[in-house]
Amino acid sequence: MKENEPTGLELARLYADEVVVPLLAEHHPRLPFAIGRLGSGSDVLGLDDAMSRDHDWGLRLSLFVRADAVTVVDADLARLLPESFRGYPTRFAFSGQSTPRHHVEVSSVDGFLDARLGFDPRAEPTVADWLSLSGQSVLEVTAGPVFSDAPGDLTAARRALAWYPDDVWRYVLAADWVRIEQELPLMARAADVGDDLGSRLIAARLAHTIMHLGFLLERRWPPYAKWFGTLFARLAVASEMRPALDRALTTDDARERQQSIADALEPLLRLQNDLGLTSTPAATIAFWDRPYLHPDPGIVSSLTAGIGDPVVRDLPRGRGSIEQRTDNVDVLVDPRARRAAVS
Repeated sequence: MKENEPTGLELARLYADEVVVPLLAEHHPRLPFAIGRLGSGSDVLGLDDAMSRDHDWGLRLSLFVRADAVTVVDADLARLLPESFRGYPTRFAFSGQSTPRHHVEVSSVDGFLDARLGFDPRAEPTVADWLSLSGQSVLEVTAGPVFSDAPGDLTAARRALAWYPDDVWRYVLAADWVRIEQELPLMARAADVGDDLGSRLIAARLAHTIMHLGFLLERRWPPYAKWFGTLFARLAVASEMRPALDRALTTDDARERQQSIADALEPLLRLQNDLGLTSTPAATIAFWDRPYLHPDPGIVSSLTAGIGDPVVRDLPRGRGSIEQRTDNVDVLVDPRARRAAVS
């Protein structure tokens, strides 16, 4: 970005304060509303840069009104918004679209939650509801700023998505440890039979799972792939883990690769023990009588032993949430598909 050029969020706040809110005050003075910058886009996470401006970037806002007012407010904005604001066009076409339009996305809170999540988190979500969430779907509701929320409904929804219930949290934590159990010995075994490429592939999958576990333990929703590593680096535990993960992904020595994965797990186990979720002394132990490592099975046992909800306790071992079951983008971006996959 050029010097002194606003970020997407700075521009959104200015656009709201100087253009959209005054138009609402003039043309819909008695209409309660909430306004902010939510939904998709790197700027919602505060991560937009100069390259972000080449598509789908610009004057974007999320405006929430009653369901019966959505159509008329959208039409009024289409008619009343100026052609530009601070040198930026108020109407532009997204990728794959040919017709420019304004991008003050007008909806009701209920409609927005249904489109992003497939359920209303204010209405006692079920276990299946929680497991249908990807971290990115939650961030599209909770990560961006809300500039004003007179009705309070949007704020209540964001508060309800703060984090998993404790029993569901234990279950998804256990699912990541199960995945590591299943693959860590295979990484070394693949290398032993001369399949270094296969071993490296498993190491990369393990690194992703371990990083995901870091998000879970710090109660942070993980974003989609483009920003996964960027936000991982901001976790408190990341600085301890990063050298080991880097070694695991770059070393040519299969034994060092195995040990590096094990080393990356130790800070996570210490954090998990400090949280009172487990009390296991070491993250990895020997795998039978072979020269391989795998996580101590007591870790998963301790996590699941603390689950009190019978619905969570009866869930299949290791399946976890939707983003632990699949990385298929077409599933992860579709709340109906996500819910069907975990029902």
